[in-house]
Amino acid sequence: MNLNAELKAVTENVRQQAPTEVFSSMEKANTNLAASGLINKALKRGSRMPDFDLPDATGKMVKSSDLRKHGLLLVSFYRGEWCPYCNLELKALQERHAEIVAAGATLVAISPQIPDYSLTTQQKHDLKFPVLSDLGNKVARRFGLVFTLDESLKPIYQAFGIDLKAHNGDESFELPVPATYLVAKDGSVLEAFVNSDYRGRLEPETALAWIEKAGR
Repeated sequence: MNLNAELKAVTENVRQQAPTEVFSSMEKANTNLAASGLINKALKRGSRMPDFDLPDATGKMVKSSDLRKHGLLLVSFYRGEWCPYCNLELKALQERHAEIVAAGATLVAISPQIPDYSLTTQQKHDLKFPVLSDLGNKVARRFGLVFTLDESLKPIYQAFGIDLKAHNGDESFELPVPATYLVAKDGSVLEAFVNSDYRGRLEPETALAWIEKAGR
């Protein structure tokens, strides 16, 4: 089963388990975000990636300029360890991590959650790549990925036990839409995937194909 088939199974489970009005509110919020045109403003192929300097799960600062010295850089933005879709994506990336490295790329994942939760994410999935904390979504904002959670979803998230204030260390309720970028050594964006619907992610196989194409 590929990643997006697993993600669809999660959505179907939510559809079956959640009250109809709750699922309808989630669907409406997704539709509204898509209609906002946010992804049209996101960083695109051919642009230059904004450099960043972010703490990893242990608090060590990681510079994108240092990562790019090794060659291609694969950057994945995700929402947080509370998100089952993000967990499946990170797990799938870890399963292909050795191939990604062998193909010539360095992988990093970025979320707005505080380092403690990044560490939880890394340990839970035994991730061998850096998980960086973008507090306040400063970097994601420069990529054009940030939105504010729809008001209708706040009580739903609370009912699901998701405390965004605790995870992100602020009261903004801002999140990045899922996005994956392949960046060249010189900082230019070679490939970009941005999705306003958090339930759809880039397949690791597609990321590998990007890397292999760039290396030819």
